[in-house]
Amino acid sequence: MKVGKTTFALFFGNRGFFPASLIAGAREEMVRVLKERGHEVLILDAGATRHGAVETAREGEVYARFLDANRGKFGGVLLCLPNFGDETGAVAALEDARVPILVQAYPDDLDKMAPEVRRDSFCGKISVMDVFCQYGVKFTALKPHTVSPSSDRFRANVDYFDRLCRVVGGMKGMVVGAVGARTTAFKTVRIDETALQRNGVTMETIDLSSVFERMGKVSEGEDAYREKAEALKRCASWSGVPGQAFDRLTRLGVVLDALVEEYRMDALAVRCWNEMQVQLGISPCVLLGEMNDRGVPAACEVDIGNAVSMRALNLATGGAVACLDWNNNYGEEDDKCILFHCGPVPPSMMQGQGQIIDHLILANAVGAGNGFGCNVGRIARGDFTFSSMMTDSGRLKFYIGQGRFTDDPIPRDFFGCAGVAEIRNLQDILLHVGKHGHRHHVSVTQGQVMAPVREAFESYLGYDVAAPQEG
Repeated sequence: MKVGKTTFALFFGNRGFFPASLIAGAREEMVRVLKERGHEVLILDAGATRHGAVETAREGEVYARFLDANRGKFGGVLLCLPNFGDETGAVAALEDARVPILVQAYPDDLDKMAPEVRRDSFCGKISVMDVFCQYGVKFTALKPHTVSPSSDRFRANVDYFDRLCRVVGGMKGMVVGAVGARTTAFKTVRIDETALQRNGVTMETIDLSSVFERMGKVSEGEDAYREKAEALKRCASWSGVPGQAFDRLTRLGVVLDALVEEYRMDALAVRCWNEMQVQLGISPCVLLGEMNDRGVPAACEVDIGNAVSMRALNLATGGAVACLDWNNNYGEEDDKCILFHCGPVPPSMMQGQGQIIDHLILANAVGAGNGFGCNVGRIARGDFTFSSMMTDSGRLKFYIGQGRFTDDPIPRDFFGCAGVAEIRNLQDILLHVGKHGHRHHVSVTQGQVMAPVREAFESYLGYDVAAPQEG
């Protein structure tokens, strides 16, 4: 599930007493710059209105019909003001845009300030945003207030807006799968399906018994089995893993992929113990890591809330995500901790190749040799963004922040896949997690994308969001 760049619909605002050349130049420049950045664009025909821009309410209606005719083909609108622009026409055009809107204004040149050549977009942008606020039109505005489309600062703004649009578009109407019932002991991952649905997230549930039955019908000769087996061999070293365990993990992987396709799942969470160990002698960790590397967010322990968070982070970065435990302090370091899980970390997020082993913790309960499938190793150093979600009184409540995985050592006998995370104001975050009833899990992705994800959640999707490290 590759996350592609957003296709943008382009809007050009106009004030008639400004020179037409400003509109023509902006149309050419904006299309060129966006295509250079890998974005497809939709642009109103130059003959559809005066100069292909919008000034009057009537021209705004023309543009609104243009958006309706292309509904579903674009994920955001770039509102470009080559000159002051007309706020009435902008409202008529974009009041029902149904996607995020980025307001961009051209800068004036100090040597071009005569009445016949200056733009006044600086002032016009304020007027457009003012009237958008009056009408309740949601929009995004970024620094600097005016910016040239050919500048590096505008390219950074487009990158931000692209990530925001992907999150908004991908979260609306998403489907998350619960494969197996919540483990009784894990009340910490309870979720309110109705609250999810009221926020546009559909939850589909599949019983583990049907999964186990379907595994028995998978043939070693079919393409799906062979492809899954090869994918798993590439994930890690399988030295010492019994052939029966590898076969069962392969079969389970084929079934999970089929369920994702059948139910059109955008993310899923799996009941990973202890039926997997007792009845099949496996742990599905490596499978979840392999799915996450392919862009299918997969959480363990039926943590639907973090599966939803993982989906958002995956949309923002287009990269792998992982569901980890807030697990250990790191000595006396207030801003460091160990993030860990048994082995579902995507290989692309690990330091080198992992090793598939038995589940050494569950072995205490189910016996040794009954939990092969944990991909053990260390998380690679680098920046990351983290988030988690819970439902409360009909609301989706997230927290979000940023940190970095360090090279700090972890004892060699530490089981699972772990990394030392350095997070500013970590103690405030942990207090927030505990006092607000959040999960013991947290979702992470490589890169720092907190700002666009947070704006997508708050401004466009209506979620409750906290950023406790900024408190």
